[in-house]
Amino acid sequence: MRGYVGPEGAQVHYRTSGTRGPALALFHESPQASNVFAPALPALGRSLRAFAFDTPGYGLSDPPAEPLDITGYARRLLDAIDALGIGEFAVAGQHTGASLALEVARLAPPGRVTHAILSGLVLDRAERERLGASWAPDKPVDPAGGHLRDLWERYLDIWEAPPELVNLAVANIASVFGRYNWAYRAAFRYDPTEPLRTAPCPVLLLTAERDMLAHCDALALTIRPDAKAVRLTDTTGQLPWRVPEEYASVVSSFVTGVGGAP
Repeated sequence: MRGYVGPEGAQVHYRTSGTRGPALALFHESPQASNVFAPALPALGRSLRAFAFDTPGYGLSDPPAEPLDITGYARRLLDAIDALGIGEFAVAGQHTGASLALEVARLAPPGRVTHAILSGLVLDRAERERLGASWAPDKPVDPAGGHLRDLWERYLDIWEAPPELVNLAVANIASVFGRYNWAYRAAFRYDPTEPLRTAPCPVLLLTAERDMLAHCDALALTIRPDAKAVRLTDTTGQLPWRVPEEYASVVSSFVTGVGGAP
């Protein structure tokens, strides 16, 4: 099921599955959308009430009037969670979504966020500065479509395969091309170190073997030594899309404590 929540002009689009069990809020990587979670939602919905949100300005969520910082994005997402009447909930996020998950946990009242599942936090300041300087420059729309060819080549390189997933990535970015880098820049300016250290809930680092940010887990474990770390399939990431059943099994077990939780 899909829906919108929030006031006109600031609506947040979400996908949901499941009618009982603990609630789970899912946040996507930049500059993608909640459709990267769509294959995993039915499996998550067997034991959880899963909600995958489009970050404001991405997917089908209304854009803010100007770029926000991670706290600004997280406040809008927490407002959406509140408007849906969700009480306690777990958070899960990939890359930018991992920073959003941590910031939502920081902003929420104590005890409300029960678990955090994080994939690819950029914790090293030098790496954030390097990525901020090079990864997401402003780009014009090429009348000949060259920007679309560039996007295809980039995601074919970093996501590799299958072509259906590369096409999804390119379509998601093309639909918000004029602001594709807003949340990227917010993430590169955000330091998740202290929010990770002080997150008032159990933490699971759930990453693909060849995710471009998989190396960040080692630093995360020095900051949060009680965190659990799980590596799944030997791919470049996008676990909810590539291995939806396995992703859902690990997440559900961690949140519910049932079925051999990591």
